[in-house]
Amino acid sequence: MEDRSSEKQPDSLSVPWPDIVKFVRQLSHDLRNHLNAADLTAAYINEVAADPELKSEIKRLRETLSAAARALQNLSAAMGQARLAPMSYGASEFMEDLQKKIAIDFPEQSGEIRWAIEPGDAKLNIDPQQLQLAMLELFSNAFRHNRGKGPLIASGKIDNQRFVFTVREPKTRFELPTESWGREPMHRTSPGHYGLGLHRARAMIEAHGGELRAHYEPGESVLVTTITLPLSGQVG
Repeated sequence: MEDRSSEKQPDSLSVPWPDIVKFVRQLSHDLRNHLNAADLTAAYINEVAADPELKSEIKRLRETLSAAARALQNLSAAMGQARLAPMSYGASEFMEDLQKKIAIDFPEQSGEIRWAIEPGDAKLNIDPQQLQLAMLELFSNAFRHNRGKGPLIASGKIDNQRFVFTVREPKTRFELPTESWGREPMHRTSPGHYGLGLHRARAMIEAHGGELRAHYEPGESVLVTTITLPLSGQVG
């Protein structure tokens, strides 16, 4: 019998990212069709059912089906290309909106952020809703992953005709490389999270002509994430 153990093994399969996005979108579409069909069946059963306990169970079933459909839709959106509707927007106003949104989305953790914003009357050319989602991802990650003791420090200022926003988050431990921060989708996954949020945030920031960088300061045990955005009229 021929021994092939010494033969060179083929390289790992590499699939272009656009093909992965296309596949996930089609799979999501197909699965949501099945979920919608199941929801219609559940709605019919609810109409003909007389038992209150059965109706309650059907309600929970429909809520579960709806949650699964939303998760698939959000997954497709997270992998899609950023589409912006930019407008001139004050940096101060945008920061105020962000603080209010964080207070709503993270009511228990928002008080642990120390804000130091000095944007003045500078204007940004942004899609405020989409850019806000990108920045919310940074705070979501900070609250979820290996949070250390002490407050998060969020600062913003104008520097060399750019708006620079920095988040300093204490880390109990940090061993990840930051050279490709946000450029490795699906690298780390957990229940309900698929390693796409930071990748999507970077794509959104870069679509605004901005940059996303991160580095770890071991002496202070702090991860520093910096977003740099051009001021209105400074794109390019």
